[in-house]
Amino acid sequence: MKEELLKDLKQAMIDKDSIKKDTITMLRAAVLQIEKDEQKTLNDEDIIAVVAKEIKKRKEAALEYEKTQREDIIENLNKEIEILSKYLPEQLSNEEIKVLVQEAIESTSATSIKDMGKVMNILRPKISGRADGKVVSDIIKENLQNI
Repeated sequence: MKEELLKDLKQAMIDKDSIKKDTITMLRAAVLQIEKDEQKTLNDEDIIAVVAKEIKKRKEAALEYEKTQREDIIENLNKEIEILSKYLPEQLSNEEIKVLVQEAIESTSATSIKDMGKVMNILRPKISGRADGKVVSDIIKENLQNI
């Protein structure tokens, strides 16, 4: 994945696509910082987690800028999200998430909202990088409240 990022960065520089270049540079810097801090080489799964985290940051920032009606900044954030999303595996649909949540609830014998941690622990490896944690959390809560 690191090679893909470098190749895409070079292409963005050739194309003079400053938003793409800046976004990929930021992502590579985030990956390198984590590698330096933790003194380990990140594998593709770890990089996907970094990408998901960066997307989440931008979505949260976009929500804040919506309050101030800064359309120019929101537009840039959405472009960055689109660029970063290319590096994530195919995202699960809400229906697929609901099926996985139901299976996890059944396998853990969860009966109340107190069992949410157990359900999340089962789901985490299956959804990592493939679904927004907040969406999954909301679906789990909904299902556990209906038991």
